[in-house]
Amino acid sequence: MARIDKIEVVEKEILWADRKRILGMPISFTRYSIDEDRLYVKKGLLRTELNEILLYRILDVRSTQTLWQRIFGVGTLTLYSADQSCPQLLLKNIKRPEKLHRYLSDVIEKNRQSKGIAGREIVGMAAMRPGPGPMPGHDHPEDLPDEAPDAPEDCGCHEEQ
Repeated sequence: MARIDKIEVVEKEILWADRKRILGMPISFTRYSIDEDRLYVKKGLLRTELNEILLYRILDVRSTQTLWQRIFGVGTLTLYSADQSCPQLLLKNIKRPEKLHRYLSDVIEKNRQSKGIAGREIVGMAAMRPGPGPMPGHDHPEDLPDEAPDAPEDCGCHEEQ
C-alpha cells in the first residue's frame, strides 16, 4: 500500500478562476476554479470545504443578474448537474457571468466529446436520481404516503440568499 506522501498528483492547468465578489470586489473566502475536467468550489477561511463537479455531468447552465449585480458588473451562474451529491450549484457574484456562461458551455461540450459521452446519456443518468415528483409505482396522489420522506442532507453547494 502506497503512503499518501509518496503519491504523485499532477496539477492540471487552471482554465478559469474567480472569487465570490462583495460590491464587485473579490474580498470573500469563496473561490471558484475550472480545469480541463472539473469545476471546484472552495469555501471558508478557518474551516474550508472543497466541492468538485465533473464537467461532463453538468446538464444546464443558467445566468442571472439582479439590478445591483449589473451595477457592480457581477452575476450568478446556476449549474444543474447529474451529480448525486449536488444537483444544483450556484456560482454567486462572479465577474462577467455572460462570458463565463458561453465559455463554460463550450468547455463542457468539448469535455463530453473527448470522453465520447452524448447528452442524452447524461439526461438518462439525471432521471434515475431521486428527486421531487411522484415515487415510482405511485402515479395517483391518493397512492402517496401520508408522511413526506426525509429531506436529503444539504450538500453545501447552495448558499443562503
